[in-house]
Parts: sequence; structure tokens; C-alpha cells
Amino acid sequence: MPSVPHPPLLPLCQLTAGASGWVRELIGEGQFRQRVRELGFGESASVTKISGQSTIICRVNGTRIALSHAAARQILVEPAA
Repeated sequence: MPSVPHPPLLPLCQLTAGASGWVRELIGEGQFRQRVRELGFGESASVTKISGQSTIICRVNGTRIALSHAAARQILVEPAA
């Protein structure tokens, strides 16, 4: 049985404003990964990018959260179809 290819992951900062996806991977140091999980960005969480370039505004678990571009670059998402 052939394996199904996974869609490419994008850093949250590269998601188009208004687009949604699922968090699939967190990169960076352990303390950073733990902190963003506490904010709701656990692997498989649904996230919508609302706006932003240098500061990213997104919605995760019904809450609007602002992230720095550097933080959003370390949250890898699978864009929704």
C-alpha cells in the first residue's frame, strides 16, 4: 500500500492572513516549545493567522494571541485545504 504524502509544513509567519492550519511541529529550545504549548500551540492545535508581518496576530483555541515573527517562525503548520 503506497504511503500518502504529507503536505509541506510552513512556518506560521508564512501562512496567508485569514488562512487556517494545524500545528504539526514546534522547533527551537525546550523552554520555548513548552511556553507555546502552554499558550495553546500544541501539536495538532487548530490555528488561524489573522494578520501581521513583524508581529503575528492569530487565533488558537478561540483566543487571539500576538507572537513575534521569530516565535511564529518556529511554529510549523500544515495549511488547511
